[in-house]
Amino acid sequence: MNQPLISIIVPCYNQAQYLDECLQSALDQTYQNWECIIVNDGSPDNTEEVAKRWVEKDARFKYFKTKNGGVSAARNYGIDKAVGEWILPLDGDDKIGNLYMEAAITYMNSDFEVIYCNAEFFGTENSVWNLSDYSFKEILKHNLIFCSAFYKKSSFVKTGGYDITMLKGYEDWEFWINLMNSGTKVIKLDYVGFFYRRKEISRDTIINGDSINFKKILNYIYKKHYTKYLEQYGNFFEMQKEINELKEENRNLEHHNTRLLKLADESFLQKIKRKIFKQNI
Repeated sequence: MNQPLISIIVPCYNQAQYLDECLQSALDQTYQNWECIIVNDGSPDNTEEVAKRWVEKDARFKYFKTKNGGVSAARNYGIDKAVGEWILPLDGDDKIGNLYMEAAITYMNSDFEVIYCNAEFFGTENSVWNLSDYSFKEILKHNLIFCSAFYKKSSFVKTGGYDITMLKGYEDWEFWINLMNSGTKVIKLDYVGFFYRRKEISRDTIINGDSINFKKILNYIYKKHYTKYLEQYGNFFEMQKEINELKEENRNLEHHNTRLLKLADESFLQKIKRKIFKQNI
């Protein structure tokens, strides 16, 4: 079986306190043909000190430092330095299961282009991350895949990378939309291989709590990938027609259900009347 080199890309900004746990999860992989590229995104904490300890521990760890430019710029920088055929992004405060690479390797030798897995939250929240099944039409509406999924470096090159203007989140969702189309082969492994750290203040909770910023992000993604939305959902007038048809269908169902309930009530009343009539005879 082909044993491709996998490049783990770890961008980190002010995450020194979590970095050991993240990098240990890379070292614990049962699959051994990997490199781990740590990109210090201009952190003011002791990220550099922690990262260099790992470089000294295992030559597969490589360390780079850049000026602070956001997670997209840091990922792009790390992937540009990567020599692996496959890429696995991993944020500095998250971790992966030790069988994740081994579970994915079989599908790397087929025609799948994106490989991901089941996931869980840990930290301030410990629970299953319920992810809907993938379809391209659905991922256009909301993100179904976390950032730590495998894809080929050649695919990354074709997209132009993560959008460095998206400094306030959802850059991974936009990347998947950019990378994929209706024919992209995607597989979700039946294995819990990704663990997303929840903190008292996390980037995702800040984003989700800011409805104005969230709407701006959505509008930006919709405009940038308008042709893909048009292909899957049609134009505004077609969508409006479909919505009106669904509303009409719903009204007909409600009317039908109301009639059934009325008939049921009348039938019940008739039974009560007959019973009372028999008792009075």
